[in-house]
Amino acid sequence: MSTFNLDPTHSSIEFTVRHMVFSKVRGTFTAFTIDLDIDDATNLPTSVEASIDAASVSTNVADRDAHLKSPDFLDAAQFPKLTFASTSVTGTADAMTIAGNLTIHGVTKPVSLSATFDGRGKDPWGNDRIAYSANAKINRKDFGLTWNQALEAGGVLVGEDIEIALSIQAVRAGQPAAV
Repeated sequence: MSTFNLDPTHSSIEFTVRHMVFSKVRGTFTAFTIDLDIDDATNLPTSVEASIDAASVSTNVADRDAHLKSPDFLDAAQFPKLTFASTSVTGTADAMTIAGNLTIHGVTKPVSLSATFDGRGKDPWGNDRIAYSANAKINRKDFGLTWNQALEAGGVLVGEDIEIALSIQAVRAGQPAAV
């Protein structure tokens, strides 16, 4: 068993949501940590703990980002962190499910991530690195994010389903992350 810590310069958390029914808005979180305990024999995580700074949400549109940080959505002042704590990992390196509890806006719900092991190796400086990709879909209303606006032509401004995509690279605990 080995502990790995996030390399934030080689990792991303992205999300996609429908806008006006027919298009999509994409965004990221730019400040987060993830700690993984890894079974060295299988390269499967046995534990995943993540913490995301709500105020780091970015869609590259300042007014929209301010609205996402407001009480209408994430309410980053009152709920500064989104967190995930795994409860189980099942499957194989090619197709695993990481089940856990996701907390957004002070509401905790079970969520399952579909994940894959992307590889492991030594970087040019001798540091042990490991990588994973994961995806999930959540309904924002399940977490109390209910703000919306009806459209004149029918439908609503912001979709309910949020698609989440993670690309994670981590380095063995105690080794430098950023190189």
